[in-house]
Amino acid sequence: MVLKRVNAPIRDQTLREVREAIINGQFRPGERLSERKLCEFIGASRTTIREALRHLESEGLIRVIPQKGPIVATISVEEGKHIYEVREVLEGFMCRLFAERSTPDAKTALCRSLKLLETYVQKKDLENQLIESNKFYEVLMEGCGNKVVCSLLKSLHARISFLRKMSLSSQGRPSRSVKELRALYEAIEKGDLDAACEASSYHVREAKSSALQYLSSL
Repeated sequence: MVLKRVNAPIRDQTLREVREAIINGQFRPGERLSERKLCEFIGASRTTIREALRHLESEGLIRVIPQKGPIVATISVEEGKHIYEVREVLEGFMCRLFAERSTPDAKTALCRSLKLLETYVQKKDLENQLIESNKFYEVLMEGCGNKVVCSLLKSLHARISFLRKMSLSSQGRPSRSVKELRALYEAIEKGDLDAACEASSYHVREAKSSALQYLSSL
């Protein structure tokens, strides 16, 4: 696969391609990431690949091992648990703020994203469900009106996406997940701050259960 050239800087495209390959399982946990193979896979220079790898290391998706080089990070059960604990607090607060501060346009965008998610679940289209799940949370972050919360969540975004793929791979989890997000949206639509926070927290706890079960089986 050779990267298509579009308007975005090549370094951003390269970073996105390698990140998505890790999250989607094309590169497995513990797998060594050869710069030469990545250059062939992406169609980018070694300098650009190295920049992307440094960024992915800061996101926690890769680790650099002495005498071995970069490998895809393995998230332990304990680390996954800690990520979900932080995510539950931050996203619960974010959804409370969104219910309080969001504009009608933001609520409309959230509803539109939710309907697409429901469609992808019905079609059993996991790839697009993962993409749309990210968009759903982007709407929440943009509409919550708190840049600090957004910054903290974005610092966890790559690992959250990695764990989300695991969670949604569990049998029956996609349909339960989208029902939980429907309950969250309905609480937001009603302007019920406490219910929005609790719906978000419940959704994260359920996702945590599925993802940690998956991690434990590896």
